[in-house]
Amino acid sequence: MSRLIDRLRACAVAVFVVLALGACASTSGPGAPAGASSSVDPLEPLNRGVYAFNDVVDEFFMRPLAVAYDKYMPDTLQFIARNFLSNLYDPYVGLNNLLQGKPRDAISDLGRFLVNSTIGFLGFGDPASDLGMQKHREDFGQTLGVWGLPTGPYLVLPIFGPSNVRDGVGLGVDAWAGLVNRFDNVPFRNSMAGLTVVQARAQLLSTDRLLADALDPYLLVRDVYLQRRRNLVYDGILPQAD
Repeated sequence: MSRLIDRLRACAVAVFVVLALGACASTSGPGAPAGASSSVDPLEPLNRGVYAFNDVVDEFFMRPLAVAYDKYMPDTLQFIARNFLSNLYDPYVGLNNLLQGKPRDAISDLGRFLVNSTIGFLGFGDPASDLGMQKHREDFGQTLGVWGLPTGPYLVLPIFGPSNVRDGVGLGVDAWAGLVNRFDNVPFRNSMAGLTVVQARAQLLSTDRLLADALDPYLLVRDVYLQRRRNLVYDGILPQAD
């Protein structure tokens, strides 16, 4: 199932990249509409349609699963699952830090993986944090940003939500390169992929009321996403010229 999800993700990214390139060409020439929204989000009508579709999927499928997980899964087991999945991701985080020219952080990430995989009982615990080894969150979209690749237009991907051309490509690489996909045991791989999605949605339950109260939830999600991703690319230190 995870392989099928990867293929669907790759197809979605490819379709949106083609559409985005067409939108860029149509909005960059003479007569292009003025305003920040037209340059950041030239695909807004299409994006809003995908956002509405994702909202329906979330209401009837993803959110009920997340609520059940949060309500019935004991906190200790949630803690263990969170640590285990995070530990599987640390080597890939280290690779991205290395590609971004941050070897010290990369060594720390690999150290976290070794410590948590051994004395942390395969990542069920997180003794690395107790030892002062900071947890980093890097992905290939951020790496492309550090390399200077522009974000491209804002995109809302089916199922996967807010993104942009650069992060959409990065998402495909993340899915392919992630350690979870290296397991040959299909039931285990599918279970880990499903648990990752449900756990990620459960962590966002606290934002549901904020979105429900927003005058335009689409704009709120878009602006928060773009600001957060920009902040991550620059590690919180934004260029003074901006």
